[in-house]
Amino acid sequence: MKKYHLSTTLIMVGCIVACSTPESYKQTEDLTQYVNPFIGTDFTGNTYPGAQVPFGMVQLSPDNGLPGWDRISGYFYPDSTIAGFSHTHLSGTGAGDLYDISFMPVTLPYNEAEAPLGIHSKFSHSNESASAGYYQVLLDDYNINVELTATERCGIQRYTFPKAKSAVILDLKKAMNWDFTQDSHIEIVDSVTIQGYRFSDGWAKNQKVFFRTRFSKPFNDIKIDSTIIKSKDKNIGTSYIAQFMFDTEKDEQITLSTAISAVSMEGAAKNLEAEAPENNFNKYLEEAKGKWNKELSKINVETNDTDNKTVFYTALYHSMLAPTIYGDVDGSYRGPDGNIHKSNGWTNYSTFSLWDTFRASHPLFTYTQPERTNDMIKSFISFYEQNGRLPVWNMHGSETDMMIGYHAVPVIADAYLKGIGDFDAEKALEACVNTANIDNYRGIGFYKENGFIPYNVTDKYNAENWSLSRTLEYAFDDYCIAVMAQKMGKDKIADDFFTRSKNYRNVFNPATSFMQPKDDKGNFIANFKADEYTPHICESNGWQYLWSVQHDINDLMTLVGGEKRFSEKLDSMFTFHPSDTDELPIFSTGMIGQYAHGNEPSHHVAYLFNKVHQPWKTQKYVSRIMNELYHNTPSGLCGNEDCGQMSAWYIFSAMGFYPVNPVSGEYEIGTPLFEKTKMKLSNGKTFSIKANNLSKENIYIQSVKVNGKPYNKSFITHETICSGANVEFEMGNKPESCWY
Repeated sequence: MKKYHLSTTLIMVGCIVACSTPESYKQTEDLTQYVNPFIGTDFTGNTYPGAQVPFGMVQLSPDNGLPGWDRISGYFYPDSTIAGFSHTHLSGTGAGDLYDISFMPVTLPYNEAEAPLGIHSKFSHSNESASAGYYQVLLDDYNINVELTATERCGIQRYTFPKAKSAVILDLKKAMNWDFTQDSHIEIVDSVTIQGYRFSDGWAKNQKVFFRTRFSKPFNDIKIDSTIIKSKDKNIGTSYIAQFMFDTEKDEQITLSTAISAVSMEGAAKNLEAEAPENNFNKYLEEAKGKWNKELSKINVETNDTDNKTVFYTALYHSMLAPTIYGDVDGSYRGPDGNIHKSNGWTNYSTFSLWDTFRASHPLFTYTQPERTNDMIKSFISFYEQNGRLPVWNMHGSETDMMIGYHAVPVIADAYLKGIGDFDAEKALEACVNTANIDNYRGIGFYKENGFIPYNVTDKYNAENWSLSRTLEYAFDDYCIAVMAQKMGKDKIADDFFTRSKNYRNVFNPATSFMQPKDDKGNFIANFKADEYTPHICESNGWQYLWSVQHDINDLMTLVGGEKRFSEKLDSMFTFHPSDTDELPIFSTGMIGQYAHGNEPSHHVAYLFNKVHQPWKTQKYVSRIMNELYHNTPSGLCGNEDCGQMSAWYIFSAMGFYPVNPVSGEYEIGTPLFEKTKMKLSNGKTFSIKANNLSKENIYIQSVKVNGKPYNKSFITHETICSGANVEFEMGNKPESCWY
């Protein structure tokens, strides 16, 4: 067997999952006060401000009622209208989908504009508020105060009405952006209870959302309108809009409790009975707040800077909005095969934005959510068994196939190498290997035979576009399979995939010193310019994808021409600025030179200065990114939140380190943002970071100690973290290299 250098991770056991919550998780401070759900609702963050519990299946949030890129999450801070409160949303993605089961309280007569806005109200941010698990707004046109909270599978709404003829409108027809209603149904169960479903097609195909809603007051009357839905001149379903009439007194409150299910109306009814059997908004709000405090308290930061503290805990909050629970209280869920399955002793999850989140979100979960990490991998395995391959970007029982790579692999490998959970490692490795060997999927067959994806024969090999990026992403995932297989003693698999993991070499052009697209004959594309955005590179340019060899930076350094040349290219990455006339794509935001923090391929690059013995440059740029590109404002995210990745980068970086290679068990040291940070682990231990003499000027590390002893490495290990070590930084205002 060939010999390969592996990280010390491979001999670590790691943080073993604890079955109960350690006593140390009990916090005394209400950390929800530092969560600002409006961060990211302006500019390009694409977040929503509504109510959700950690990883909840329900995301109950206001919808402005208009489509468009800025309103992908349903809500855009500069808008002034609300047209409903729906129960499903995506956090910070570039995809406009969901918005299921939308309710809107009104007084009669209501305001209705032409489609797509429809029935709506004006609102003002001065009469709007939000915190973890809670959202509130006054609908100005009707003088109705709306409050939202949630359980895992239920949305709870409380409306405070004026004295009026009032109504609550349920719109099962309304669809926005990529979403399209295919069919719906509504039926009256009794004087306070309704149930039904909304089936839709969008980014995720064949979505099925069933619901049951209970009103706290009997409705006086019901008006139901229906419309036949046509597709290609054929009737395919019916859309329903229902009005539930009430005579309300001044300040009278009506509470709506709605459970959703992907399985059936009966499943929704069971979810409602299990999670929200009472008409008690305050009870569920306190429970939601308690769930958030439990999760937020796993990392404690000390600082006098309230804005930084708010940005940090909001980032931690955002990191837990996805993935989402996707199953009923009895374990039933709808699989990608369209059939109903049942988990046994574990919870099924969906909404995996893996091209983004394998980088930092999932590595963070190995410390903050090891039990959920175990369940997420069981969800991957089940998805593989039902769909024939691991998920790429799945949601609501469907594979969207958005983005590239097979990035469930690093999530599985990282958890396995850290000794997390009781998932079936043999089945998991089988899923990884088989997924990586589907010849007719996205150019894998050509990649296996030739070591790269060609840019000019995409149809023949089902490679679509982004050929250069696919080659690099596949090579990294192949490395992850190799290290997992080697740890399991599967030498042949390890050898094969270690060989494949070197395929990035096949697209490096020594003449340009960049990764460069090739045609099917092996010729580099002509007239290549590294700063141009082309269909051959995924949402990035040649500068940004050069560094996507996280698993073998030393070899990349050799390809580029050695440490000095590598260092010079890194410098240029951050200083070669686009010109004023360059038209940058929507995903190139948070720019520092060619570095684009608003998109994920750049996220590890600032930490690479450690590899060329210039850690002060890592510290300079990481500090700049944290302080200039994250703010306690609605426009406080410089790019799409992407289901937690943008926030996970910040969480790791603020603690002072980051997983450049997510399966290495090594975390490159950056610069801490807080004087003290403590991360409480599932093994009952606490990992502590202290930064002496820290200030906005003193961003440079002068020396490091671990457990009181001098430390001279540029990274800390998973083993160090899980041992509950104490890391101490001495900070100063001048670059220092002697600690390295």
